[in-house]
Amino acid sequence: MDFVVTGGAGYIGGHLVNRLANLGNVTVIDDFSSGSYRNRRAKYVKADLSRERPKIVKGSLVYHLAADPDVRESMQQAQEHFDRDVRATLNVAEMARGCDASGIIFTSSSTVYGEADRIPTPESERLSPISYYGLYKMLGEQVLEFYGKNYGMPITSLRLANIIGGRMSHGVIVDFIRKLRLNPEELEILGNGKQRKSYVHINELIDLLVRLKLNGLKTYNVGNKDWVTVERIAQIVEEGLHISPQHMFNDTHDGRGWEGDVRLMMLDSSLIEMQTGWRPSITSEEAVRKAVNELLQIKQ
Repeated sequence: MDFVVTGGAGYIGGHLVNRLANLGNVTVIDDFSSGSYRNRRAKYVKADLSRERPKIVKGSLVYHLAADPDVRESMQQAQEHFDRDVRATLNVAEMARGCDASGIIFTSSSTVYGEADRIPTPESERLSPISYYGLYKMLGEQVLEFYGKNYGMPITSLRLANIIGGRMSHGVIVDFIRKLRLNPEELEILGNGKQRKSYVHINELIDLLVRLKLNGLKTYNVGNKDWVTVERIAQIVEEGLHISPQHMFNDTHDGRGWEGDVRLMMLDSSLIEMQTGWRPSITSEEAVRKAVNELLQIKQ
C-alpha cells in the first residue's frame, strides 16, 4: 500500500513513518521546520504545504499531521500559524482529491473544545477553542468535512489528548527537564500547577493510526481515562533526575500556564473504543513516567 505522511519528519510523524515503512511505500511531505527525523526506507519531499500541492501516488492513504505544534506560540504568531495549519490543510485536501487518495486521517486536537463544560468531554460537546492553535484545528476539521461531503472522500479526524514519549521537542515535560538541567535547585512552573490533563504515550497512538479503517466521515476523541496535574508531572521529572527543587509558580493567567492554555482536559474516548476496540493500556501518569524515562535516556 502507498502512504503519504505530511509532517512526517516531526515527532508524531517520525514515529508513524517508522511503523508504516513495514507495511508499504511511504512518502513524507515536510518543510523540516518543526522536525528533521528521517527513515531510510521512506521517500522525502521538501515542500511548504501552505503554498504547494505536491503530486502523490494515486490511491494513497494520506496521514495529515503537518502543523505548527506550539500552542503557546500560536497566540503571538496567529498569521503564521494560520498559513501553516489552515492553508496547509486546504492544500492537502486538494492534493488528495487531485490524486484520488483513498482517504485522509487528520490529527486534530483536544484544544478544539477549549475549556469544556463536560468532563470527560464527548465528541458532541460544543467546540469553543481559546487558542489560535485550537481554532485552526477546528477550521481544519471543517475544511476536511467539506471535502468529505462534497467529493465523497473518506476522512477521519482524531481529536488528540497530549501525546508524549521519546524524541519530543517541546511541551511541559521537555520544558521541565531543560529548566532543571540549568538549575536543579529551583523549578518555575507556569500557572498554579493544578492544571489537569490527559496523556497518551506515542506508541499507543501509533498503534491506533496504523489499524484505523476509513469509512465515510468520522470524528473521534483519542485520550486516556484519567488525568495528571502539572505539579505531579514536575515531581515525576524530579524523581527521574533524583533532585528535590523548590517550586516557584508563575501564575499570571488565572491558573493557566499561558494565554490560551486549557486548565482542565480529559476526553471521553468511549466512541473510538466501542467502534475500533482501541484503548490505552497505561494511565496518564504511567505515560508521563515512561516519557520522562525515554527523554532522560536520550538527553544524558
